[in-house]
Amino acid sequence: MPTSLLRRPVYTTLMALLLHVVISAPAVADSESRDGTSSSGRGGIGIKLLEVPANRMDDPRSRVFIVDHVNPGTTFTRSLEVYSTSREPQHVELYAAAAGIRGGRFTFAPDRTSNELSEWVRLNRSSVDLPANGRTRVKATVAVPQWASKGERYAVVWAQVSSDKPGAKGNVKLVHRVGIRSYLDVGSGGEPPSDFEIGEVVPGRAEDGQLKIVVDVSNTGERALDFDGELSLSDGPSFLRAGPFPVNRDTTLAPGDQGNVIALMGNDLPAGPWRFHLTLRSGRVSHTATGTLTFPEKPGTWGLPGSLDSPWTLALAGAGLTALIAGVVLLVAFRRFRTRQPSSGN
Repeated sequence: MPTSLLRRPVYTTLMALLLHVVISAPAVADSESRDGTSSSGRGGIGIKLLEVPANRMDDPRSRVFIVDHVNPGTTFTRSLEVYSTSREPQHVELYAAAAGIRGGRFTFAPDRTSNELSEWVRLNRSSVDLPANGRTRVKATVAVPQWASKGERYAVVWAQVSSDKPGAKGNVKLVHRVGIRSYLDVGSGGEPPSDFEIGEVVPGRAEDGQLKIVVDVSNTGERALDFDGELSLSDGPSFLRAGPFPVNRDTTLAPGDQGNVIALMGNDLPAGPWRFHLTLRSGRVSHTATGTLTFPEKPGTWGLPGSLDSPWTLALAGAGLTALIAGVVLLVAFRRFRTRQPSSGN
């Protein structure tokens, strides 16, 4: 068993759907999605960034989240778009609220709970009325006070729609909200480094027979990380290849945290052995792990951790390939030289 199962438009819709069901009291049930839309049979709402800072154009996270490092006393803005896919007009409330990181997940505070960062965020509109399939722009201004202490803070800019429906126990208030995460690091000087390490790669088979791997990861940097990536399999039975398979995108680690990411691969692949090639990314940071693994045959069980290639193995393999290429080049050059020499009988 795994050791730790625990100024350019951006037309990628974002994360987080929270469905709050309130029956005569604020009882809350939360669920999350990264597609940035709250939908039903009649459509829904969404929110997205419309710009990326010039110094973060190479950071994929900055295209979907508000990610920045600033000095105390800094004020900056981000342009957002709120839109509707509903066939009916929508009244959308806009606000910022607290967030955090716990248990390898980005977590959302209930309702309009505030923290330092959410109190620094000001929206130029507190609500918008969207026509059917309408959209509008909103500006978020973040004003960091001069007295702000060093460290990273988290919040969410929410777009929310509410509806009242009669129920057996009284009125039922349905609240749908979608939002843009904010990761703001404050401190003098340059941005703290981001980095992570890949640990064990453990193969398993779910109860329904589906193959999966669980990858242990550790945040060794000084900023939070959201993971993305893919796994490919090769050199399997009868030289089979499979993938790439995406890893789950719901893992977020605070600095110093450990957690895991998971990749699912269906149930129609043989157990192996396989060669695997795993790439994980968070923003500008990317690491790769390779090795061999074998999936268990029995549903609901785990296999032995994969055998990871050491850096020396990869270095020797690279050196061997370089030497082979150099040898082929020299051989071709020598043969061409021989064919150009005049015959000794002439």
